Amino acid sequence: MKEYRHIHVASGEGRATVTLEREPFNILNIEMMNELVDCFRDLALDSQLRVVVIAAAGKAFSSGVDVGEHTGEKAVEMINTFDRLFQALWDIPSVTVAAVHGLALGGGCELAVGCDIVLASESAKLGQPEISVGVFPPMAVAVFPQLIGRNRTIEWLLTGKIYSAADAHAAGLVNRVFAPDSFAEDVDEYCAQFAKQSAAVIAVGKKAIDAAYAKDAREGMAIADKLYMEELMATADANEGLNAFLEKRKPEWRHR
Repeated sequence: MKEYRHIHVASGEGRATVTLEREPFNILNIEMMNELVDCFRDLALDSQLRVVVIAAAGKAFSSGVDVGEHTGEKAVEMINTFDRLFQALWDIPSVTVAAVHGLALGGGCELAVGCDIVLASESAKLGQPEISVGVFPPMAVAVFPQLIGRNRTIEWLLTGKIYSAADAHAAGLVNRVFAPDSFAEDVDEYCAQFAKQSAAVIAVGKKAIDAAYAKDAREGMAIADKLYMEELMATADANEGLNAFLEKRKPEWRHR
């Protein structure tokens, strides 16, 4: 694994963990975001990965982007780098999971919600306070309505309110909320569900979900059927899984 200044990457047994290490609040500056882009692009090439966890050291998941780099001549570079960060994150074919403790605000909240799954400690607080400094969060504008609907998005983005993990779960931004004392263990147990599956089947399954999402149900089903027959059934693991079921044995995944 490459060595980075602001993040740490560890992998094994079908899982990679990317830990934000710009303590105490993991403020996302351009240098750190470029490291994440590079890291995500490498992880996207690993055909053995089933799940990628984004976690954080310190007091917070991330309290947002570096506002000092969001003004003047730096602003365009900041926005472009932030966009590349999400393009790289969304190109990862395995399941991406944000493990959120403490604050996840602004760009930090967007990084968490940009993942496929958000797991939060009961102590976590999430929000988009950009309105209070006279701007709005472009990524959240694009993604939040798909996750929580238009009206809730207006409330989240145009009040600047900070929400508890329980409120974020009720709104639909957080998948599960775990106790702080057992958070790391609960994240490991949750992610193990994905790590035992086929990387190839996860990749095509995720691709089908994304392709069919927000489409008319008939159109979405047609898209999913096409991917199922042309890509999923062309994998060794889809056939191995079906044969193993019929033969009453545990499948031996080849991850292709």
